[in-house]
Amino acid sequence: MKHLVVYAHPHPESFNYSIMETIVQALENNGHEVVVRDLYALDFQPVLKPEDTDAMKSGHIPDDIKTEQEFITQSDVITFIYPIWWAGLPAIIKGYVDRVFSYGYAYAYGEEGIIQLLKGKKGLIINTHGAPKEMYDKIGMTAGLKITSDVGIFEFTGIEPIDHLLFGNVSEHLEESVLKEMLKQIEERINSIF
Repeated sequence: MKHLVVYAHPHPESFNYSIMETIVQALENNGHEVVVRDLYALDFQPVLKPEDTDAMKSGHIPDDIKTEQEFITQSDVITFIYPIWWAGLPAIIKGYVDRVFSYGYAYAYGEEGIIQLLKGKKGLIINTHGAPKEMYDKIGMTAGLKITSDVGIFEFTGIEPIDHLLFGNVSEHLEESVLKEMLKQIEERINSIF
C-alpha cells in the first residue's frame, strides 16, 4: 500500500517526531511505500488567501496545493500526526486541510447533497496532548476531537477512518519508559492494521 504521512510539529526532537519515525519504520518493515510531508520543514503556507480561491474557481490550482493533492491522490492511506493545541488542530495542519482538501478536489455538492471525492482511501490520526487522557475522556474532549477530525474531515470527504489514537499527559517531563511504551503501542497498532 501507498501511505502518506502528514506530520505537523515544529520541533524535530518532539515526541510527535518519534511517533512519525516509529510509524514510517513499521510500515516500511511491512513492505509499504511511505511518503512523509513534514509541514514545518516544507514551510507550508497554511493561510487560504483570496487569490487561492480565485485561482481554484478558474481551474488553476496553486502549485503548492496541487503538489499536496497529488500526494493524496497517489496514496491509499493518509495518516495525520499532530499535537492537540487549544483543543484542536495546530494552525499549520488546519491550514493544510483548508487549502488542500478543497471544494472540487476532496468534496463537491450535487443534487443528492455532498459528493465525497476521496472515497476508497483510509485515514489514521495520531495525536498527543498535555492534559491527562482521563480528563479529556471525562469532559468529552476525546469524543469531540474524534468527531471533528474523523467525521468532519475524513468521512466528509469519503476517507474511511480506521483509527484515531490519542496520547495524553505527554510532556518533556514524562519518563522515558512511559514514552517508549506509547511508541510500542503505536508500533503494535500499525502492525495489526497493516
